[in-house]
Amino acid sequence: MVASKEAPAAAGRGKAPTGFFASLFSPRTASGKSGPSAEVSTAELLARVRHIEIRTRKLVTEALAGAYLSTFKGQGMEFSEVREYAPGDDIRSVDWNVTSRTGDLHVKKFVEEREQTVLFLLDVSRSFAFGSRRDFKRATAAEASAALAFSAIRSGDRVGALLFTDRPEIRLPARKGRRHGLRVLRDLLYFEPEGAGTDIAEALSVLNRAVRRRATVFLVSDFVGDPPERWVRPLRVAARRHDLIAVRVTDVREHALPDVGLVELEDAESGVPVRLDTSDRRVRDAFRDRALKARAAAARALRETGVDVVEVTAGEPYDAPLRKFFRMRERRRR
Repeated sequence: MVASKEAPAAAGRGKAPTGFFASLFSPRTASGKSGPSAEVSTAELLARVRHIEIRTRKLVTEALAGAYLSTFKGQGMEFSEVREYAPGDDIRSVDWNVTSRTGDLHVKKFVEEREQTVLFLLDVSRSFAFGSRRDFKRATAAEASAALAFSAIRSGDRVGALLFTDRPEIRLPARKGRRHGLRVLRDLLYFEPEGAGTDIAEALSVLNRAVRRRATVFLVSDFVGDPPERWVRPLRVAARRHDLIAVRVTDVREHALPDVGLVELEDAESGVPVRLDTSDRRVRDAFRDRALKARAAAARALRETGVDVVEVTAGEPYDAPLRKFFRMRERRRR
């Protein structure tokens, strides 16, 4: 992935927030920086998060909450009690240990899980800090994740996140409530990672080691700079343990260079500079073919592991891909 070497202009200053929002945006110690960066004023950060909350709240209220509930609720069962066998009970639910101890036939009773855990594995590598339209990929990813997170919170579920680059950066424990949802959104948008590259396999390994109970997991990445052969095995393990959905965020300029003459670009993750003559059709074709080949390899690996994929484009509305995903899941459950 290559990106222009010019950085966006710094944000303006504003009045600092107080009360709850002051605590929301105060820096805290982590493997990276979790407060506003030097280029983003606290007031702008506050306005951005509030804007996203309002925008996603409307989407959640009008479209996603009901779809989320019908799609994800009732996926798991939790143990309730052991009781004596009654006519009509499924013989497969017999608890043979209790039966042998008491001499009477007992069965295990399970109930639908009242709540579940929703986790976001969010790629915050430097290739995500790219966008040729209204938003960078990371901003679009954060907003789409916020819509899903607030749908989960509205349904009474716990929400957590792991932000990663070429290393795990910060883990946000799964909790309930709007306050926690806003904290998650803040870090999705503005956490400053130490790493630059991408290591999806390590993020999935952390998930597989740390989360034992079944959860709904959204793996949000551009899948750039990390070959599928490195992460397909841990992905397969995670997909067996959890309901894992890949949210792939791309930008149109990652697959097609414009004809603008000689340009100097920089690999977003390695920092290696490169000069390209985009007026040469062969250069543009080679760039496109290489990008499409990498994209197809990632898509094939996701498909082979049975993981559902939501395709989102930076700077474009993300509600349509989310609605499409929920409709597909609802049809599958029938």
